[in-house]
Amino acid sequence: MDTNKTPLPPLSMYTITAKLFTHIEKSVTSAFGTEGKKLLQNGVENFGYKDAYDIAQQATQEGEDHVLNNYIPGNFDSVNKYGDTTIYGLMAKLFAQVTKAVVDVYGEEGRNSIKEGVRTFGEERGKGIAQRAKHLGKPNTIDNYLSNYDMGRSDLFEYENIFKPEVIEQTFTQCPFGQQWADDNLHEYGILYCQMIDPAVAKGYNPRFEVEHDQYVLKEGVCHFNFKLKEIEND
Repeated sequence: MDTNKTPLPPLSMYTITAKLFTHIEKSVTSAFGTEGKKLLQNGVENFGYKDAYDIAQQATQEGEDHVLNNYIPGNFDSVNKYGDTTIYGLMAKLFAQVTKAVVDVYGEEGRNSIKEGVRTFGEERGKGIAQRAKHLGKPNTIDNYLSNYDMGRSDLFEYENIFKPEVIEQTFTQCPFGQQWADDNLHEYGILYCQMIDPAVAKGYNPRFEVEHDQYVLKEGVCHFNFKLKEIEND
């Protein structure tokens, strides 16, 4: 086995954002059909077509197969709304606007459809992380999870990892997604992402992964996790 392979580069946030929208679109339209599509369109419009276009174009250039382009009309106001907002902030804003459009109409059913989209998005990413480890000849154990993560951690994240036997304890004191939702007073929509994403990514990486997420930036001011994955004992 080749042990000298170079690690695969992380996915860009443009690709991740377009991928997230694609999973949400599938879940929402499965639940609500044509009306769901209209609400997603409203969400993208409220976010801003030029900013959505820029994200979609970059993701396409990077090779991502996504549906965000389908929600951008041929003619739109070609002005970016958010100045120097980072792509992390833009992803949070797009998610919140799309989620708000659906949840404000469909309530709990809408929340469930959004959460299902985040779940499938997370599981796909987790499977990709397992493939990244496999590319280096490594199994999908707890030791190879964070080291093969698919999203780069910018300086906008402040966190601590504590490694214990069969457990990773992780605490985030700064998160650009949570901060953006808090700044925009869109906590109730952003929290749907927070509740689903990490358990879903972990399960996609290894179905035996268990995740305790007992504190949230949007509630307690920090995100606290325990990622647990027991080694399989050989008989």
